[in-house]
Amino acid sequence: MSPLKKSAVLPPFDVNPNAVVVLEKRYFKRDPDSGAVENAEEMFRRVASAVASQESAYRKSPWKAQDLARAFYELMTSWKFLPNSPTLMNAGTGLGQLSACFVLPVGDSIEEIFDAVKHAAMIHKSGGGTGFSFSRLRPKDSRVGSTGGVASGPLSFLRIFNTATEQIKQGGTRRGANMGILRVDHPDIMDFIRAKEREGEFNNFNLSVALTEDFMRSVEKDEEYPLIAPHTGETAGSLNARETFEVLVQKAWESGDPGIVFLDRINRDNPTPEQGAIESTNPCGEQPLLPYEACNLGSVNLARFFQRDAEGGGSVDWEDLSRVIHLSVRFLDNVIDASCFPLPQITEKVRMNRKIGLGVMGWADLLFQLGVPYNSGEALALADKVMSFVQSEARAASKILAEERGAFPAYAQSVFAAREQGPFRNATTTTIAPTGTLSILAGCSSGIEPLFALCFSRNVMDGERLVEVNACFEQAMKDAGCHSKQLMDAVAAKGGIASLDYLPEHLRRIFVTAMDIEPEWHLRQQAVFQQHTDNAVSKTVNLPNSASVDDIRRIYCMAYEMGCKGVTVYRDGCKSSQVLYAGGSNPAAAAKEERTVRGRPDLVYGFTQKVRTGHGIMYVTINEVDGKPFEAFVTIGKSGRSTTAKAEAVGRLVSLALRSGIAVEEIVRQIKGISGEVQVFQPGKHGQVQSIPDGVAWVLENRYLKSKRPLHGENGLGAQHCPDCDEIMIFQEGCLICPACAYTRCG
Repeated sequence: MSPLKKSAVLPPFDVNPNAVVVLEKRYFKRDPDSGAVENAEEMFRRVASAVASQESAYRKSPWKAQDLARAFYELMTSWKFLPNSPTLMNAGTGLGQLSACFVLPVGDSIEEIFDAVKHAAMIHKSGGGTGFSFSRLRPKDSRVGSTGGVASGPLSFLRIFNTATEQIKQGGTRRGANMGILRVDHPDIMDFIRAKEREGEFNNFNLSVALTEDFMRSVEKDEEYPLIAPHTGETAGSLNARETFEVLVQKAWESGDPGIVFLDRINRDNPTPEQGAIESTNPCGEQPLLPYEACNLGSVNLARFFQRDAEGGGSVDWEDLSRVIHLSVRFLDNVIDASCFPLPQITEKVRMNRKIGLGVMGWADLLFQLGVPYNSGEALALADKVMSFVQSEARAASKILAEERGAFPAYAQSVFAAREQGPFRNATTTTIAPTGTLSILAGCSSGIEPLFALCFSRNVMDGERLVEVNACFEQAMKDAGCHSKQLMDAVAAKGGIASLDYLPEHLRRIFVTAMDIEPEWHLRQQAVFQQHTDNAVSKTVNLPNSASVDDIRRIYCMAYEMGCKGVTVYRDGCKSSQVLYAGGSNPAAAAKEERTVRGRPDLVYGFTQKVRTGHGIMYVTINEVDGKPFEAFVTIGKSGRSTTAKAEAVGRLVSLALRSGIAVEEIVRQIKGISGEVQVFQPGKHGQVQSIPDGVAWVLENRYLKSKRPLHGENGLGAQHCPDCDEIMIFQEGCLICPACAYTRCG
């Protein structure tokens, strides 16, 4: 059955060290007892063979399946193109579900709502992510005619979806990811905007508000706008548009949620409007889809198309890029035929429209190679040229496939037929999708994002840290005679070189990182790529922690003016400060609320942990309320009065912090690692107990955080750590991802 036999001799290829770890952990076929049962070569053989085998169904194809399988194999192992993760994981396996993103409808009845919950569980189980619009649900307190009761509203049902997701591990490896969208004119919109005020709420959802152009015009004019009850179509009140927009901006400043999508703009690009309006996107926002649609995504690695000329300069190899685009479009169209979808409604819809999304990665690396600063007019001009080329070649490839295989079945009712374009094999051909995991495999920068850091250190084993450097940056430093271990250590500590005045200015201009770039340049790049992308662009506007609410407002307005279909902003470290604003939109009032010390109940239960310290045996008693730590008592036997007093003081202050609502992690972060004059090492147990407060920190961390990572250090309070490998996660392309092991919150 396999076009690529095991005996076939195929060209060797290199796998970078990070990719080895990621492939072993996330992509190889596994046996429940023995672990991975294939290597990288066997994985790519499996995928290439499964996808190429679909070619035999088309008599007009110029390819034989065996030859195409070899071409697909070389396409992927040259790291010039990679399909989305489900294709790499599942092609040629019993599961056979090869799509990453789906959109499901949520209707305004109990039956429809719980059908959507069930269908989402089936998709998550197969390895996909789901998007939902909750805009059809009647607002809370509305009358329910069939029962005479009152509706609980979209947020109550969104909570059910979130809880269901907690119980389903995506593809057997991790929880699924969701997008939840609500129209800005829904009567419950203010509750939705504030849904993530408390950290941990709706943790399996990205949230976005669907903004209309009428609403944005009302914001500009500072006017009231109507709220529409979806179950009746009638006006159910009004809000001031500018005030609503300000709350939206404030919440995005506080936590990064919700994002925004421009619904009218998305539907202007809907290629099949007769099938209905687009209501939602996939979890990272780059793929607007009709209900029950899915999309097969893949990315071309632009860094692999740099060619150096005789004079030492460089350019883009347009001829090879064209070849790869055409082969990639054929690959993605075959994926549709090879995929086993989890629902018959999805199978029908996908094969009716045959949407694919070819995107790019390695953009920052290509700019490095060409010596072009990311935040420059030259970069924008090149982005325009590159993505225009990708889109035109992808459409040309889709036309060729239509001649061989026929147009997508709904073509006659599409906008292309009305405009006398085509015929095309695919309703859409281009998407700029997240490539966090794929870019680790390919050894390139992610999507169209700037590099997050030029150099960073990674945990390897036994506490050792390995410094990793971007290859383009390291080579440029060597060419300039600047390379040294001291420089690499300095860059690892800072992440970039913008502040290193002793380096040549032109190098500091070229090798910029996400935090070096003004927000408007992030947005300009997104807008240029969007102009030549059928679907949408996954991109995060990264901001320093010091960014203001005004900065967020300006970004949102610019995104609207520049023609983006949506935007995600993330202020560095904003999650850690979110508790300060949990009481509402007034930071001062919320902070005051959080400082209230809770009273002590008459009866509490807890535990006592014995810890050996340099001052003797310490007993740490933690009492709990509602399963959470509430107070601490710290005593040391056979020690002097001074030591006893210090222990009691630590316990009292920890108790005060706990009863004031301060998170255990923040308490541990403050007191762990405090060094005393007498330290004790306990092999195989606590490790080094450096002092009384350090011992208390160990008890809290071991009991409540279930993590052995260091909570103090140079990374600051805003760092979020990977639950798999404990490295610091970064927020880009609309999602938290781990650059070390490729864990992602977004599926």
